[in-house]
Amino acid sequence: MHCAPTKGYQMDFTFTDEQRMLREMVKGFTDKEVKPLAHKIDKEKHVPAEMIDQAASLGFFGIPFPEKYGGSGAGETGYCIMLEELSRGCSSTAVTIGAHIGLAMMSIYLGGNEEQRQTFLPVMAQGKKLGAFALTEPQAGSDAAHIQTSAVRDGDYFVINGSKIWITNGNFADIIVIFAVTDKSLGAKGGITGFIVDKETPGFIVGKVDDKMGIRGSSSTELIFQEMRVPKERVLGEIGKGFQAAMKTLDLGRVSLSAGSLGASKEMLDLSLEFSKKRVQFGQPIASFEAIQWMLAEMAAEIYQMESVVYRTAWMYDQGMRFSRESAICKMFASEALCRIVDKALQIHGGMGYMSEYPIERFYRDARINRIFEGTNEIQRLIIAEDLLKRGG
Repeated sequence: MHCAPTKGYQMDFTFTDEQRMLREMVKGFTDKEVKPLAHKIDKEKHVPAEMIDQAASLGFFGIPFPEKYGGSGAGETGYCIMLEELSRGCSSTAVTIGAHIGLAMMSIYLGGNEEQRQTFLPVMAQGKKLGAFALTEPQAGSDAAHIQTSAVRDGDYFVINGSKIWITNGNFADIIVIFAVTDKSLGAKGGITGFIVDKETPGFIVGKVDDKMGIRGSSSTELIFQEMRVPKERVLGEIGKGFQAAMKTLDLGRVSLSAGSLGASKEMLDLSLEFSKKRVQFGQPIASFEAIQWMLAEMAAEIYQMESVVYRTAWMYDQGMRFSRESAICKMFASEALCRIVDKALQIHGGMGYMSEYPIERFYRDARINRIFEGTNEIQRLIIAEDLLKRGG
């Protein structure tokens, strides 16, 4: 690998006893609490607060963070295990929890100063405060460097004006990490700053709640800022370092998003195996037909590849290695593989898979967003190509 140290490069992807115990704990929670409510969550467009509280009480929110910040120190690998298992039950639940941990908390961990980490991460790890990450704007989605929300210094405060769209958890989060322009002349390199904002801040307004095709139980909203005064102590890390903090957060978020795609894919294969053995046509189970067997084999092959790149990349991050290219590869491949896998699962289930009372239809709708958020797959291809041209193969 281009990013590996020249000596001592040993790769062992055997899960530890602690990691296996973590998987079993999350799997038990998913099977008992999440799966039975997944259909209701989708229909009612709401993840129950009690479920979020229970996940927090089990320590889920602190999984990737060091113990001194209220975490368990399980790193990115542990976090991927958690999101993989949650995503086997309900993508809306996984996205809601993931936005809190992997975007809001992670941006404070990666971009904040030590005092901010000590102040915010423990209470967020306990679930006492929930978080959101506000970067996307009506005219700045993939082109995040050109956001328009402004923050103007006024003594010991910054006055923020502007708006954000499609902000996951935006209507109920207590702490929102907001990115705004502090010096337009500097652009992304020094002109964008992050702010840690309380929802009770005057001038913070929740706009319309989005009505989405998939992950319908995960709330996303418009946020509006009108003369919102934020104290200078709430600058995320340093003035002008916001864009770098946002990109580092998204870089890592692509790995965990890929783990979610992996979990959903495994669920689709398991359901397809079970169905194909029970569904009888022409006097025999459809699993005996070569056409079905080929689809199952292709699903398994893609899952094997997906699992390999996800946990290899998570391991690279946990080892302190360069991983940006690999995280883009993860996100691009896993999100597209999931769409192919869920499509095969629906085909195997036939008309039953198309009916809303079966989970296949929900997984089919939920899968599509993965090729868009955390940076579209077109952006991932650009990241991969740019790194290839700069560093070689």
